[in-house]
Order: sequence, then structure tokens, then C-alpha cells
Amino acid sequence: MMDFTTNNERRQVSVEEENGMGKLPEHVMDSILERLPLQDIIRTSILSKKWRYKWTTMKAVVFDEQISNKLAENGAFGRHGFTRVINQVLLLHKGSSISKFYLYIPNMFLDSFQEVDQWIFFLSTKGVEDLTIANSIQLYQLPSCLFSCLELRKLELGKCIFKPPLQFEGFPYLESLTLNNIDFTTTDVVINLPHLTKLILRYCTNVYNLKIKATKLLNLVVIGCPDVMFLELLHSQRVGFLCARLQKPVKDFVRLERMNLALMFTKMPYLVRLFIDAHFLKDFIAEKRKWFPHTVNFLKCLRLYSFSPGDLDHLYGGLCLLRNSPNLEELHVIHIKTESELMHHGVEATSNHLESPNCLDQTLNRLRTVQLSHLQGSKPELLFIKLLLAHSPSLEKFTIQSDGTWDANKRFNITKDVMRFPRASSKAELIYLDPKML
Repeated sequence: MMDFTTNNERRQVSVEEENGMGKLPEHVMDSILERLPLQDIIRTSILSKKWRYKWTTMKAVVFDEQISNKLAENGAFGRHGFTRVINQVLLLHKGSSISKFYLYIPNMFLDSFQEVDQWIFFLSTKGVEDLTIANSIQLYQLPSCLFSCLELRKLELGKCIFKPPLQFEGFPYLESLTLNNIDFTTTDVVINLPHLTKLILRYCTNVYNLKIKATKLLNLVVIGCPDVMFLELLHSQRVGFLCARLQKPVKDFVRLERMNLALMFTKMPYLVRLFIDAHFLKDFIAEKRKWFPHTVNFLKCLRLYSFSPGDLDHLYGGLCLLRNSPNLEELHVIHIKTESELMHHGVEATSNHLESPNCLDQTLNRLRTVQLSHLQGSKPELLFIKLLLAHSPSLEKFTIQSDGTWDANKRFNITKDVMRFPRASSKAELIYLDPKML
């Protein structure tokens, strides 16, 4: 028996040595666990003695959409249900820390978010640094314990009510913050984020209640937040990239009267890349052109979404930006046909303006790349192309992409017209793209 046991033990050791899994360094094992789905992580316990309980000390716990939806099929508290499995995983966790926790809350019935509150409280004792709560059901009131996770470096929240306790001052180490469908209900929420470099807001409400002090902020993305311009960024003058897509007009006319693009550029004087949509142009430039007298010296890349040269408001706003961006190098315009463009008088008005001698009284000396997407071949579009070609002496590449409705004859006629337009740059290359051919 003794010999048998010894031989058996030797045989087990030799198997572990043969597959090499029992000899891996701890940091390599941790790296492997971080890259596996949860169900595969638990299965690693059969690899060897060293792996048997390794999953209970893993630093990254991820319940992504695929796993959570599968658990939700068994209900919340079924044998393999959503909340029951998560409770078991966290209960069995023996590690001193959990650096990353990702939780997708599926569209299922929950009596309350009490379990989620308990999970976040547990994480607040584990020094979590990367936390994602992706909620897909009703609004979730964030517990106060979330705001005690002061080791956070990255935080992403979805469909939550953001109401920090009165004593909360901020996250001292947070570098990246993503907020989706967040309701800022508390008036004048001031958050100190001294290390924040990236801020993303999507479809949030009551943004004007939020005040962020972020002296190192470099990238700001705001999508579907009509009151984006009322967001107060305190001492955030280092922002180099701004993506602001309102996607619908601003209705708060009282606040709107106090806001304009010149004020925004004053707060963000070092913008290098600006991505905005036509609602932004209409609300903050078109009717306030006299409030935008100064140049934007650092802007090099401009992208205009849902922009129509056949809409006079869009055109005024776009030309205003071009006129005041002397160092612009890249321009990308994504076209959409507007109601005013569908009306003959709208097309006639924009065409007359584009043909006027002083339409663009500024040479775009540094503009090298232009791309116009989803064009339909209207007269204002062609005149806009003509204007850019005539005012861009450094132009190298001009790409025109149709909306897919151009037949061979239309493409030939448009190409013939564009080739006849005078160019300020002798080296400008014209490229035509058909989405049907891509």
C-alpha cells in the first residue's frame, strides 16, 4: 500500500510536471485567470493542486453580459440563478483584494437592489480599482459605500442615480470615468478628481447639477446630453479632445442664452480635436456668430456629424468654425439631409450664400485632408466642395463618399463638375468612394 501510494503520488507529480501547469509563477496564473470567462476560471481547479483554489483568490471578477444573461435564465435565486451564483463566488473569495469587478445586471425581475448594494460594500473592503456596473433595468440608486471606494482608477456606471453623500469630496486616484444614463439629481454636486484624464457622459440628465474639478482632464466625450454645455469643468483647461453630440436641440432657453462657443473655447483653450454635430452648431454658433470673434489656434482636427451644406444654420456654423481655425489640418463632414434642405427656398438660400464673394473670407492654409461622407450630389454640396478646394492651398487628399444612391451617370456628371473646380493646391488628390463597392 505504501509503495502504491508513493507511486501514485509520483505519478500525480509527474502529470503536473508534464503539463507544466503546476509550475507556473503566480503572476502568470493571475494573468491567465484575468483572460478567461468565469465558468472557465472555476474549471481550472482540476488542473493541479496549485490551481485547485487559485480561482478563489483571483483579482478580476467579471460577470459580463453573456454570463449574466445565462444566469438570469434561472431567475434571481434559483440553484444557478443570478444573485445566488454571484453571492457564492464572492463568499468563497479568499484573496486580500479584488482589483477589477465587472457586473452586468440583465433585464430581469429584482425585488430590490439590496444584493447589489451588498456586493459593492464587499468590494469597498477589497480595494477595488476598476469597477463597472452596467445596469439594464430600472434606475439604481447608488449606495453610499460606492463613494468610499477611494482606490478606484477606473469607474463605469450605467442607468444609476448619482447622489453622493454630503461628506464626499471625490475619488483621489480616478483616471477614467464613464457615466451612461445617469441622473444627477442633487443640486451642485462638486467632485474633485485630480488624476482624471478621460470623462465620458452618455444620455445623462440634469448634467448642469454636476461640477467636476479635474485639472488633468484631456479627453471629454458627451453624447445625447442636451445640457452638455452647462456642465461645469473647474480648472480643466488642458482638454485636447472634445466629442459633443447633442443629437437633439437644447430646450433650456434660459441657460442657452448664457452659453456660446466662444465661452466654451475659453474654458478649453487647447482643444486639438473637436467632434460635434449639427445641433451643436445650430444652438451655439449659428445665431451667435458675433460672440465668436477670436481664433482657435490649437484646433487641428474637426469632425461635423449630421451636417448639411443645404441648411443655412449648419452652413453658418460650419463656416464660422473654419474661419476661426487657422491651423486646421483635417476636416471630416458626415452629411444628412434636413427639412430645410428638402425645401427649395432652403437650397436656394444656401446656394446663394456659397456663391457670394465673401462666403469664406479666410484661407485654410494648413488644411491637408478633407473627407465628405454620405453626399447626395445636391447643388449646395457641390458648391461647398468648390469652396473648400478654392481655399485650401496645402490640400493633399479630398475624399468624397456618396450615400449609395448615385448611379453611373450621376457619378460621372458629379465627377466631371468637381474636376472642373479651381484648386488652390496643385497636388490635391480627389478620391471617390461608393459604399456599395466597399
